[in-house]
Amino acid sequence: MTEPEPITVGGLEIRAGTVAQLELPIGRLATGSDMALPVRVVHGARPGPTVWLNAAIHGDEVGGVEIITRLLGTLDPADMAGSVLAVPVVNVHGFIGGDRYLPDRRDLNRSFPGSATGSLAAQIAHLFMTNIVGPSDVGIDLHTASDHRTNLPQVRADLDDPTVLDLATAFAPPALIHARPRPGTLRRAAAKRGKPVLLYEAGEAWRFDEEAIATGVAGVRRVLVHLGVIGAAEAAAVEPIIVRSTTWLRAGRSGILHLDVAAGDRVALRDVLGTIDDAFGNSLAAVRATKDGLVIGHTRSPVVNRGDALVHLGRPAD
Repeated sequence: MTEPEPITVGGLEIRAGTVAQLELPIGRLATGSDMALPVRVVHGARPGPTVWLNAAIHGDEVGGVEIITRLLGTLDPADMAGSVLAVPVVNVHGFIGGDRYLPDRRDLNRSFPGSATGSLAAQIAHLFMTNIVGPSDVGIDLHTASDHRTNLPQVRADLDDPTVLDLATAFAPPALIHARPRPGTLRRAAAKRGKPVLLYEAGEAWRFDEEAIATGVAGVRRVLVHLGVIGAAEAAAVEPIIVRSTTWLRAGRSGILHLDVAAGDRVALRDVLGTIDDAFGNSLAAVRATKDGLVIGHTRSPVVNRGDALVHLGRPAD
């Protein structure tokens, strides 16, 4: 078998069977210091597809960073067919500042495909699309929940797309959530260029959740095996539950939430999932399931206001 051609990322040529680390310049901070997107390229010794992995598009979602860190420690380019482009931190400004958003409060994952002369978010999105999505065939976008919430490990994807469904099934998380990509997201911009993307959601912002991380590492490895990039990987423990629709249960009263369910629990219509109480322990309202379903996420905040999202229920497909 012939050795694959070198791969070029950000103007750097990387030979087959090697690993390279580089930075894609974003610009300068107000202090004059350079800011750049960190990238590691693992270019296999045999021809194969190119897969990109990214995390921390939202700067406070650190779980995916750890997934990429652990995964890279398992990859040997001499045993690979194809390449992995890993970008552990996309929103560098938010990651350093402890913020979900960029300094101008823009959501980077609503700014794709971006432009070379637009806002800071648009320029970062354009940089990523040009240098990472451009040379790749498939992407895996790693996220956690936001706003003091946690998520059951899940892949969100357009399950009506046979190619995407095939990849999502290979990932084999506890739940597959059917979700068409929203305008401005990396997933939507990449799909328009013919690049299928899986969005992995698990755990919560600013926390390392071991189950979420381990499930993510195993799932990414299974996708790489499915694509022929690496050899055998850990088999899935369970068959994923496919969810076609979801709904949030919201607080009917303000107060202190005592939740009695966790991500992954099955619930039935009218089940009491918790209570909202006052500061003296008097019950103000019960939180009841509005349908049979699977808990795919819930708030971590004990103090809630009327209308706040409490429990995210998914309706498993028949």
